[in-house]
Amino acid sequence: MAISGDYPTPVQVNGYSCRNCTDVDYAKKHIDPAHPKDGPFGVDAPPERDPAVRFAGNLSESPGATSPWPTAYRPGAAVDLHA
Repeated sequence: MAISGDYPTPVQVNGYSCRNCTDVDYAKKHIDPAHPKDGPFGVDAPPERDPAVRFAGNLSESPGATSPWPTAYRPGAAVDLHA
């Protein structure tokens, strides 16, 4: 008979989803079990990086840029599908 170290359903500790005793120990110390190397409260987390590709950035506004749309998309702007 094998003994599993995993819980049948995840439990929540300090807002973290924990699946085993190790995850619970991390969560009690405010360490994200999914990213334990980030340290407590994520203080050692690597800085977030910019995405590799940006749409509608500076290059789309350059004089020689062409686009299939008449204007750059703006969130919340109305779109005319009949044009």
